Amino acid sequence: MGLYSFYRISKPSKETVPSENVDSAYRSIRRKTFWGVTVAYSLYYVCRLSLSVMKQPLIDEGVLSAGQLGLVGSALFFVYAVGKFINGFIADYCNIRRFMATGLFISAVVNLLMGVLGLFHGPAGLMTTIIFVSFAILWGINGWMQSMGSPPGVISLSRWFPRSKRGTYYSIFSATPYVGEFISYNVLALIVSWLGWQYGFIVAALAGLVGVAVILIFVSDTPESKGLPSVQSLSGEQLTKEDRMPTRELQKMVLRHPGIWVIALASAFIYITKYAIAGWGILFLQKSRDFDLAEASQIIAFSSVFGIVGTVLAGWLSDRIFKGDRVKPAILSGIISTSSLILFLFVGGGFILNIFYVSLFSLSVGVLYCIVAGLMAVDIVPRKATGAALGIVGISSYVAAGIQDITSGYLIQGFMTKVDGVDVYDFGPVSWFWVAASVVSFLLPVLNWKKMKASMVPSGE
Repeated sequence: MGLYSFYRISKPSKETVPSENVDSAYRSIRRKTFWGVTVAYSLYYVCRLSLSVMKQPLIDEGVLSAGQLGLVGSALFFVYAVGKFINGFIADYCNIRRFMATGLFISAVVNLLMGVLGLFHGPAGLMTTIIFVSFAILWGINGWMQSMGSPPGVISLSRWFPRSKRGTYYSIFSATPYVGEFISYNVLALIVSWLGWQYGFIVAALAGLVGVAVILIFVSDTPESKGLPSVQSLSGEQLTKEDRMPTRELQKMVLRHPGIWVIALASAFIYITKYAIAGWGILFLQKSRDFDLAEASQIIAFSSVFGIVGTVLAGWLSDRIFKGDRVKPAILSGIISTSSLILFLFVGGGFILNIFYVSLFSLSVGVLYCIVAGLMAVDIVPRKATGAALGIVGISSYVAAGIQDITSGYLIQGFMTKVDGVDVYDFGPVSWFWVAASVVSFLLPVLNWKKMKASMVPSGE
């Protein structure tokens, strides 16, 4: 079997499910597929965020500097950006089960190799340069593998769910990054505290392998591949003009759509602030607020719970409370996220107060991201080109996240001074960089939404 044949979308099964069993079989397989991709994608994030938990031990042990860690972190973001763009287009044609499992498996192997390299750092006396170059290459490879997670997850919603249910399930799926963050900042932080940063990477790898098993056991590619009718037939939806158009033509339409690029740019600024806190929040709390690793990790991890709540509630808030209005919840969540970010960065306070600041920020950013990069995008693109839209938003978001990681790393390092032989950090400049991005992230789509809706890709319905 060739590579193309292995990964292409599944052919319809020759054996069909008896008509009296179609409804129950469809709901059962759909449920398993949804929760399979949801659990697996949360474990994708454990393999992605492992480095964020290791930053402080790596700096304190003199393995890597903040600037070097910024470059290593950006390797993932830049490669992920290109990978998500390309893989978003490719995934529209792929067997999502095999595609998603491959990415997570190799991501787990990358984490394992980084942990093993760390174990030999001391005894073998590997130079910092070798560790730096090795980590940058491996983390870049991880970026490509990570880009194989989100597109098949979202495409599974298009293949298995009717339009009327997709918003609710999209909100739940969009909460998976916060689940991954919660696991990373709790479990991995404990492992690092007990055994060292090397074992943090190794445990992240084990989590990834669990995710691969979940995909292979529970996820199915298409209803037709399981002997079921298409999702349109199962849900009673009428075929539209876009359903009959070739996927390639729809992807070209999305690529030329100005509204998608506005959403992509707005998402880029959301990712600057989101990953600033996810990637540097622990270090900020340790160096600027004098928390230890366990306390700092707990503060960031606790916020993930509210990120889940915000993301899950976003669709309900927009559809039920604001009656389908995307602008009002975007403005509200944008103002709250910026205000809470300012409180966290400039006001300070104790353990509970910092949990409150970051949790409020995480909740509101979860709503904002789901509204802007999710619901606004879904409103203006055809179903069969979902992967292409994700690719466009993804490349913009993660290029920005990579620039953020480099900029933040060097701003932190550049404004660090030594006082009586002790490193003293000034987080003021980098904090204002993060706040400015937060403001732009919600003003951009809000001010352009009317023009974006006016240029919607016609559905042909």
